[in-house]
Formats: sequence, structure tokens, C-alpha cells
Amino acid sequence: MSPQETLVRIGTLIDGRGGQPARDVTIRVKDGRIAEVTSGHGATGPDVVDLGAYTVTPGFIDCHAHLTLIVDKGWDLHAVMKTAADEAIRGVHSAKATLEAGFTTVRNVASWGFSDIALRNAIHAGLVPGPRMFCSTHAMSIVGGHGDANNFAPGIAEDEPGWKHGVIAGPQDCRAAIRYAVKHGADVIKIMSSGGVLSAGDALDHRQFSDEELHMLIEEANFLGRRVCSHAHGAEGIRAAVRAGVASIEHGTYVDEDGLRLMKERGTFLVPTRLAGETVLAHADKGLLPDWAVAKAKEAGTAMRANFSRAVKSGVRIALGTDSGVYPHGQNAREFKLMMDGGMSAMASILAGTREAADLIGSPDVGVLEPGRWADLVAVDGDPLADITSLERPAVVMKGGRIAFDRRAGAPALVGA
Repeated sequence: MSPQETLVRIGTLIDGRGGQPARDVTIRVKDGRIAEVTSGHGATGPDVVDLGAYTVTPGFIDCHAHLTLIVDKGWDLHAVMKTAADEAIRGVHSAKATLEAGFTTVRNVASWGFSDIALRNAIHAGLVPGPRMFCSTHAMSIVGGHGDANNFAPGIAEDEPGWKHGVIAGPQDCRAAIRYAVKHGADVIKIMSSGGVLSAGDALDHRQFSDEELHMLIEEANFLGRRVCSHAHGAEGIRAAVRAGVASIEHGTYVDEDGLRLMKERGTFLVPTRLAGETVLAHADKGLLPDWAVAKAKEAGTAMRANFSRAVKSGVRIALGTDSGVYPHGQNAREFKLMMDGGMSAMASILAGTREAADLIGSPDVGVLEPGRWADLVAVDGDPLADITSLERPAVVMKGGRIAFDRRAGAPALVGA
């Protein structure tokens, strides 16, 4: 066996394809990718990782992360008190916590100053540990919408031209904004088709962007080979974004029957961010949110519970996303139980964070443990199909065939992992 090859001995395998778990499996890893999956346990030795006592799943995927952001005390002043360098350095800590939580891939949907691109590139170069990142750079927002720097005096945090920062004044800005984001590294495009909880001066159920603007944004993104996701709480904003051709609706708080029907017809994913909804609901009465966000947090958190359950019953495709940064980084796996609480089975919840998420982000390299894909895996104690919260406590996390986190007794310390 060459130094580039490793055997991983697995007790129970949930491979991400939705079938019954397999017992006593060996995965052969070569150059970071899965070369072979076989029944039975083979050789022992220094090039063997023994996970025979664990259940193993594919590495988890979070389709709605903000690794360079955190909603902490004074977060609403970050636009005028923090630099993009501050955000990128903060992201180093967040990326490590996310990887150690079992999330080997994230879709990072919005940062500022291209801090997400700096972090992505540093992870790819091996300078810092973290998940694979699919980045949007900034999000696309109307002037004064969810994504603009609101609640400041005129001229504060307002740059010209705004489209370079994703702040769009009209149709004339749409194509330039998309091209500029892609030029500087965007893997995916995020738009805001409704107001948001943590933005001043806009309503959750108010639509943002006209049909003309939505068409131009999505058409240009698709021309350049980029999928589009839409932050959308309000029913009208959801329907408009789905009709325009987005790949996913993020949050979907007030999705109605027409919206669910459209999503199912067009194969549009819902990325529910249940953890964010529960977090802002819990924070609403604790003085951690500005006054203007409290009412919206209570409203959104409550509505999200009911409408997520309706979405599950409707049969729309669901991919895991948490809105990390709204809660402390590294707690992403709590989303699995919240999805189950909303009516999903344990297996469907796991698939939402593996195979379905991989389909949404358009990556054939992650999400399923099969030959040709990256050897990204998570080992946990017990049976997550019986206790989904076991996914919140990884014993081992492997990314690209290398152990990134290991809490087994006697495991060697991982320096710079």
C-alpha cells in the first residue's frame, strides 16, 4: 500500500444514498478520494483507520453558512467598526469549529469585503483548517433592503457604485453586479427577494426586486455557470424568486400553498435554517437584538416552525442549511433534530445534510460515500437513526482522506488540523 492510500474500517455505514445501513465495511482511500467500498474488514496496520466501533456517514454539508460573520454584542455596528480583514480572521476560528462539528463542506452565502474568498483560498491552500467553501461574496440587495447597511446616517457605509458591494439601485446595475462578484471569486450568487429579521427598515413579508431585476440577475448568473439562492421570508418574494428560476429558497418562513406548489413543480430546494429561527426567537427577550429586530424575530421564529412542517408534508426537496453566525459556529448539527421535529424522518434529515445538499450546490464530489468522491466522513457513537442528536458529537471527522478531528481515547494530537 502506497503512503497515499488508507483503509478505513467501519462498523456501520450510512453512505448517503438512502438505503439500509451496511455493517462491517472497508473504504479504501487513495489521494484523498474513495477508491473502493467493500464488505468486510481487511488488513490492520499503520495505514488503517479503525472506526469499527462507530457509525459513519458522509461529511455534512451546510448550504447556508456565514463563516466570517457572527451575531454578537454590537454586531449591528460591524459595518462601520470592522474591516474585511477582521472578518476573515474571525472566520479562521469559525471554520475550524465548523469542520470539527463534522461539516466538511459549506455554501457560504454572504460576507463583505470578499472576506469569504480570502478564507476559502486559505483553507484550499492548507494554511488554515476548515470545510470546503462555495462562496457568494456579498449578497445582492435592493438599496435599503436586507443586505444594505441600514440604520445609519446618510453617507455612512454607503459606497459608490453600490453594485460593487451587491447593492442594486435598478435594472441597470444587475448584470454588472453579477459579473463583478464572479470576477472576484463567487461560486454561487445570493439574492434577497424579501426583507429580513436582522435588517432595519424592511418588513419580512415585503417583496424586494422587480420581476425584471430578478430575471436579469438570474439570467446573468446562469450565463456564467452560477446557481442562485434567494433569501426569502415573505410569500410573494418566495413565489417571484421561484418563477424567476432560483435553485433554492433560504428560510421560506411564510411560504404558502402556491409557493410550495411552484417549488415542487420546478424542483426548487428549501433551505430551512431552522436553527437560526429558533435562535432569534430565543434571543428576542434577552436584550441581544436591537428593538427593531425583536418583533420580527418572534414573528419569524413562530411562523417558521409551522410552515416548515407544511413544506415537509408537501414533498419539496430540502437541503440542510443553518444560517451559522446567527448562532455560535460549531453547533450546525443541531439542525438535524430540528428538521426531525418538523416532520422529517431521521434518514431524510441525514440525506438533507449530505446527498440532497450536494445536489443543490452542484457538487458530484461530496455528499455520498462512493468511489470517485472525496473521502469526507463523520464517525459517531451509537445509531443516529435512533438518536439523531448523536450527530452533534462526532468522534472522528475526516476531510479528503485526512483526519481533521479525533476525540477517540489515545488519539494523537492534531497539530494545525
